[in-house]
Amino acid sequence: MNVPNSQSLLTARLVKAIRSICGPGVVPLHEPRFAGEEWNYLKDCLDSTFVSSVGQYVDRFEAELAQYTGAKYAVAVTNGTAALHAALLLAGVRPNDEVLMPSLTFVATANAVSYCSATPHFADSTEQTLGLDPSALREYLISIAEQRDGQCINIATGRVIRAMVPMHAFGHPVEIEALLAVARDFNIALVEDAAESLGSTISGQHTGTFGLLGTLSFNGNKTITTGGGGAILTNNADLARRAKHLTMTAKLPHRWNYMHDEIGYNYRMPNLNAALGCAQLRQLPGFIEAKRRLFDRYNAALVEISGARLFKEPPRCRSNYWLQTLLLDEAVAGARDEILAATNDAGLMTRPAWELMHRLAPYRNCPRMGLAVAESLERRLINLPSSAQLGLDRAA
Repeated sequence: MNVPNSQSLLTARLVKAIRSICGPGVVPLHEPRFAGEEWNYLKDCLDSTFVSSVGQYVDRFEAELAQYTGAKYAVAVTNGTAALHAALLLAGVRPNDEVLMPSLTFVATANAVSYCSATPHFADSTEQTLGLDPSALREYLISIAEQRDGQCINIATGRVIRAMVPMHAFGHPVEIEALLAVARDFNIALVEDAAESLGSTISGQHTGTFGLLGTLSFNGNKTITTGGGGAILTNNADLARRAKHLTMTAKLPHRWNYMHDEIGYNYRMPNLNAALGCAQLRQLPGFIEAKRRLFDRYNAALVEISGARLFKEPPRCRSNYWLQTLLLDEAVAGARDEILAATNDAGLMTRPAWELMHRLAPYRNCPRMGLAVAESLERRLINLPSSAQLGLDRAA
């Protein structure tokens, strides 16, 4: 078997299949769609002159987001990283703590932990969900941690393992019930990084609502966008009050005085962004249906190509398919960069997985378990053009 030639053939077949779905021209990885009340809501916001952190659209967006996700409370903030930073503080993460998270994640997950002056502790993923592997994590914690005074202590470092942050990669839910059981058994708080999974559910329950807190992102490349923005979800009334207080500079209510009772953060979502979010949220069900149709179209185009498969939502889950994900077989993993080069040269904007966190300069010395699955996924994963528009054009 001539491996280089077989890889080149695979590349050519993939480029042809992806182009057949995406149509002609340059095709972005993911672009927003504005086909609702965006212009009207933004004009209304501008006419009101309330464009910053005070205004009706911020409160409205929070209420509608809570209703959509089923969370009792939603607190809108400036971006997903700010949401995760605040959520970790609310979960009790303090300087010198450790926080478990996948190495296969976007850097914001690790950065938010660092903002708390805590240390990321990297764990492996499972190929069934692309997220944290609960069975491997349990066995790992049994071997490296012990309970002291109701806290999980890393025996090697002496630090408290305070929290766990599962991340629902590319919109696909993790095995959250099993991870909640690990968190409960080891006295670890669970904060969901649901930045990519707005609209994804597990047995009908929305991601981001299982843990103590959950966080969302509304960056320009997400399923819906507020330009920049994020949110904290929780079912705990006290945590919701604290979240709003902490993210509004910890200012005490008063008609005119400026009194702050702790170090807070200027993280409140501006009204202008929230106006955009309200318009986008009304279109979210249609966006998700379009993305699910796009999965079906890609899957049909790729099903006969050996050596690669499209990642499908895990059992009992309904994924938003934020980014369509191609997984190469390990035998042809060496073709990944060739495929990336060929597709991007053709104007098809594909991307690899993120560089694993434990390989990034700021995090190379952080504690970690064996990461064989994450390293394999990184070698084999390619994200395909995934805009909702690609599923809408031929659905009409």
